[in-house]
Parts: sequence; C-alpha cells; structure tokens
Amino acid sequence: MKTLYVSDLDGTLLRSDQRTSAFTNAAINALVQEGMLFSYATARSYNTAHKATEGLTAAFPLILYNGAFILDNASKRRLYANFFEKDPIVKLIRELIENSIHPIVYAYVGGEEKFSYQKEAINAATRDFVLSRLGDSRDRPVSGSEELLTGDIFYLVCIDDPEKLVPFYEACSGLYHCVYQRDIYSGEQWLEIMPKSASKSHAILQLKELLGCDRLAVFGDGINDLADQRFRGVVLPGPDVVDRLAVRQDPRIFRVLLFGDILQLPENRFILPEVAQVVRLHP
Repeated sequence: MKTLYVSDLDGTLLRSDQRTSAFTNAAINALVQEGMLFSYATARSYNTAHKATEGLTAAFPLILYNGAFILDNASKRRLYANFFEKDPIVKLIRELIENSIHPIVYAYVGGEEKFSYQKEAINAATRDFVLSRLGDSRDRPVSGSEELLTGDIFYLVCIDDPEKLVPFYEACSGLYHCVYQRDIYSGEQWLEIMPKSASKSHAILQLKELLGCDRLAVFGDGINDLADQRFRGVVLPGPDVVDRLAVRQDPRIFRVLLFGDILQLPENRFILPEVAQVVRLHP
C-alpha cells in the first residue's frame, strides 16, 4: 500500500524563522531517497517556498499557491495549473479597486510569472509585503489599474481591514476558492482568492492519483489546509500534541492538524497518523 505524506509549510514544517531545520532537511531527504512519497502544500510561490526549504534537495512534487499549481521541483515543470476565466476575474478586480481594495495580482504575463500591484495606490500593509519581496524576479509594479488585468491570472491577495474584506469574502466564496485569515507573521488580515478548482485539498487528491497512492497522511496547522470533507480525523493542536494525539481513522485519507515543527519532536520521532501513535523516524 502506497502512502503519500503531505505537509503544510508555515506553522507546520517551517520554524518561527521561516526556515526548515537541518534535522527536517536531512530526515526528509533521506526518506525520499529511500522511497517515501512526500510533498508540501503551501500558499507560497516556488520562489519563496524554495528559499524557506533550500536544504530540501530531494526531488518531489510541490503544491504551490494554495493548490493553484503542482510543480515538479526537479524539472520545474507544471504538472497541474488552475487559471481564472478572464472576464469574471477582470470584473472582480475592478470591483475591488472601486471599493478602495488594491489587490496583488499573480499572473503569467508574456510567459513569465509576475505579481503586479499599483505602487502608488497600495496601503501600508500591502507595501510591507511587497518590500519583503525586494529583488524578486516576479515583482511588477504598475502605474494604472488596467495593467493589473493583463496575462493569465491565477491568484489574488488582498491585505486590508476586515470590514472592507468581509463583504467580498462572503460574495466570492461561492464563486471562487477563498481563504480569509490573519497572516501568522504580520498579523494583517488577508483575503486570498483563487479559481474554484484550486485548493490544497483538491491538489493533494490530484497528486495522490497522479502518483498512484492508496492513502494519505496530511499535516497542517489550519483548517484551510484541509478544507475538504474527504479528509477526516483531527489531531488537537498544541505543544503537548504527542500526548493529545487523537485521530479518527478513515481507511484511505487522514486529516491531521498540528502546530510547530512536526519533524523536530524529541528523540527523532515522527507522527504517523494512520497508526495514531508516535514512532521513530528511522529504524
């Protein structure tokens, strides 16, 4: 029976310094070399995920932008891609701007991945995010709102006050895949909008089928990581997660909510949810 192991990054596999530890890198690299099927699923792009996990050198597929893309990290080839339909997303971007919400628009422009924003219009929180990406080859500041509408769009990020974002979250949730939550690093309120077909859970199931796996073991710190009724069972989050492990088993699919660096438990141990116990990572 083949199991695919999938972990979230921020709040799960990454430490508070937004990096994987040397232990995590060595453990995953060794296990993948030995045949373990592994992936991580993140809201990050390839650029920022690769920077955070630069010690993970083993070849395995990556789920990026909350499931918008599945990428082969060895060849950089896209295995799956989800883009918005042009007319509806153009209409939505214009409505956001009319309501003084200035999004960051992720798209392929001229065949290159870019994130675009109106440099003179964005608020302080969005500007802080953009400044954290200085030197990024995807950075594309624009002067006019119509320039935001070019290319094949696959992802929107709105960083603003909740009272401005909530009406759009409520209006868009039935049309698109939306994630409304506070950023774990800045504390700012985010609204992320993706194509309806793009989600971590959907991408995980796509990857499971692609790799011919029989079951999943999935690790994450938030409900948005696994917002799919086909993922069942819960591990209660908290520092004493090893003692509070409580999983309701499904024969094929497992849902696990953890907090912290799951591969840095004491004595080189690793949580395997399908057996609902802590076992040693290596024999």
